[in-house]
Amino acid sequence: MARQLPLNALRAFESSARHLSFTRAARELNVTQAAVSQQVRALEDRLGARLFTRLPRGLAMTDEGLALLPVVSDAFGRIDAVLRQFEGGHFHEVLTLGVVGTFAVGWLMPRLRRFRAAHPFVELRLLTHNNLVDFGAEGFDFAIRFGDGNWPGTQAAALLDAPLSALCAPELAQRLHEPRDLAAQTLLRSYRRDEWALWFAQAGLPVPAVRGPVFDSSRLMVEAAMQGAGVALAPARMFERELQSGRLVRAFELEVCTGSYWLTWLKSKRLTPAMQAFRTWIAAEAAT
Repeated sequence: MARQLPLNALRAFESSARHLSFTRAARELNVTQAAVSQQVRALEDRLGARLFTRLPRGLAMTDEGLALLPVVSDAFGRIDAVLRQFEGGHFHEVLTLGVVGTFAVGWLMPRLRRFRAAHPFVELRLLTHNNLVDFGAEGFDFAIRFGDGNWPGTQAAALLDAPLSALCAPELAQRLHEPRDLAAQTLLRSYRRDEWALWFAQAGLPVPAVRGPVFDSSRLMVEAAMQGAGVALAPARMFERELQSGRLVRAFELEVCTGSYWLTWLKSKRLTPAMQAFRTWIAAEAAT
């Protein structure tokens, strides 16, 4: 039966149900009141059930009409949403991306114009997070995160290794001659408490007392380091512009790897064309 239901009759029913009036539905649909009434009557005859009770002034919905309305409204809403995505004869799709702020500013932003040039009909919505992601609550299609790639319920594709380096202002670096000199400095920390311990272990040194301020963003931490607040342990790859400008220097060549950047998405998520385009593009950018 569903394949035989006329689309115009369903539209007349949906509009009449919202307005509880054939007259107002007719104005909305730009047809006559008689045409709307006839279409609804034809739909009722096809279904074998009354959808409205006709009143002297307006309409009241029957139980059958109330049962049908949400299904029809949802179907028309979905159709309208897809049709709005066509722009200039091309399909226009929204992609919502959550990104660790350090990666967003240090690596992704300078490359976004290339994605836009290659995929002009993908509308990218970019939101930052501090590595804690709730896909359902935040509505992300993808999230770029730092870690080992093991997040329950998600797929993960490796993008970039990001070893950590001791970074500081050039004036402070002049006082540092070997790794053990860091014990006398303020060591700025991320919320990952073991990073300095791993760095000193890599240097073959005991871990000094680390009492510096704690940051939830490597970008904020490195900004503090550039202003002389101490030495930051952060991925130098995300601060290439600051290093090239001379505002930031590597205190030592020693690096320690504690994780990588990953493109992640829910295992239950079916990849849309926009998601497939972005995944292919960012993998190619990361590879080069």
